[in-house]
Amino acid sequence: MENAGIGWIAAIIIGGIAGWLAEMFMKSNMGVLMNVLLGIVGAIIANFILSLFGVTLGGWLGYLIAGFIGACILIAVARMIRRPA
Repeated sequence: MENAGIGWIAAIIIGGIAGWLAEMFMKSNMGVLMNVLLGIVGAIIANFILSLFGVTLGGWLGYLIAGFIGACILIAVARMIRRPA
């Protein structure tokens, strides 16, 4: 699956950067592999959510922005789930 017109290698690199930026912004400590996963999955989720509002982000910069937004959302959701009630 090619996302936003970029290839797999670019998706991994950009996803890693997006995940790392989200990690710094959210003040979490996830590690390199988790940063890449958060960035890629986050981009997919954010692109889906944004498409519901008619917003599309293309190219590597759009993928980076979507990855950052999505990764921040995933980190916030994970924190809510991990916190004991």
